[in-house]
Amino acid sequence: MNAVDQQRTATAHHARTGRRNEQIEPHRIVIVGGGVGGLGLATRLSRTPGRSGLVQVVLVDRWPTHFWKPLLHEAASGHLDPATHQLHYAVQAQRHGFEFEQGELSSLDRSNRYITLDALHDANGREILPSRQIPFDTLVLAMGSVTQYFGVPGAAEHALPLESVAHAEAFRRKLLDACLRASHARRVQTAQADTPVSINIVGAGATGVELAAALRDTVRLLNRYSPFSLDPVRDFRVRLIESSDRVLPALSDTISARAQRMLAGLGVEVLSNTRITEVRADAVITERGAPLACDITIWTAGIAGPPVFRTLDGMAVNRNAQVRVARTLQCTNDANIFGLGDCAACPAGVNGTFLAPRAQVAHQQAQFLARALKCRVAGQPLPEFVYRDAGTLVGFGREGTIGDLGSRLLTRPVFVDGWVATAVYKLVYRRHVMTLTGFARMALDTASHWLRRRVHPVIRLH
Repeated sequence: MNAVDQQRTATAHHARTGRRNEQIEPHRIVIVGGGVGGLGLATRLSRTPGRSGLVQVVLVDRWPTHFWKPLLHEAASGHLDPATHQLHYAVQAQRHGFEFEQGELSSLDRSNRYITLDALHDANGREILPSRQIPFDTLVLAMGSVTQYFGVPGAAEHALPLESVAHAEAFRRKLLDACLRASHARRVQTAQADTPVSINIVGAGATGVELAAALRDTVRLLNRYSPFSLDPVRDFRVRLIESSDRVLPALSDTISARAQRMLAGLGVEVLSNTRITEVRADAVITERGAPLACDITIWTAGIAGPPVFRTLDGMAVNRNAQVRVARTLQCTNDANIFGLGDCAACPAGVNGTFLAPRAQVAHQQAQFLARALKCRVAGQPLPEFVYRDAGTLVGFGREGTIGDLGSRLLTRPVFVDGWVATAVYKLVYRRHVMTLTGFARMALDTASHWLRRRVHPVIRLH
């Protein structure tokens, strides 16, 4: 009997009898999803209970590397090389003493407490890893979210999502190709010489707004290089399409109004109160019937939980496929399963609302679960999660940063902009890196990025 079979036997015995055989394995915590919450939790758990031998931590993710999702708009617009900002899960596991399994969750057996991962294949369809069963005593679902297209015809086929580095790279490649075509058309004076490169961004939340601002910076920088020489004003159009009456609808009126002015100053065309009825390969159709021609459409208008959640052995999910959790972050119909981050519908208060899908929510939930799971292993009652809003910052590239900041000392968040907002905006990411790697590696990582920006072009050209 191999180690996995022994663990499955022990887990099944525990499920039947309620007693663990402490001589076989410690408490086994399996975390599915290596985002802000999942990787942060695995790293924290491995520091104290993991080193003491009380728990065994296994992290599962379909990708081999971690990338901080709030930076995806910079990767998509070419302002950073994602390869220099990725963290290999295998390296993190080796440094911190947990296990890593690459694969995609396909099923769950709640009675016998194990998950099944799909087989992993290469680009040619050849099997790399077979389907595997991973046993657990405690399961943490931290799988993030997927793009919600709201049933709009053609959206899934023709609008790019922005969920991963692969999506960001696909968008960036399309952007460079469109700019090359347009630049060539102007040099040889073809029939398309006067047609601007057009980008439609559907959804004016933080991701859409930051991407729109970053793209205006991108075309300004591309203009320095002859293959991409386009007039940033005449030859490039960015539309930001929002169904509500203002940009950043989840934030305050003050921030929204300031963002609207900054976008106008950058030359971003904002279409509010505009609903998309169809997406085509070369245009989007609005409820007003007018097609908005474009070279690329990117969809940042909504999220949902992973579709696999709807098939997982009776898991309690809401209409957006998010797992329903209590204030302890335990699944409402299985105390052995926890959920955190975008994939979990966590109560925000007594009024029936739920926490918004934000990186800081996942970060705080990971901190909470690192403490709560220690209580669970020790047989103590679980505490309840309390979210503290630290505010929201939105970056506009060279135009600066705006948002609000909150703390326990303030009764309500305060509006910030200028160098203070920009400094805090950058420090948020550095704090995330420090949480995962420690201060010394974070400092070296920061220095290496500073040097790269002085040696390499400030925009990626290939």
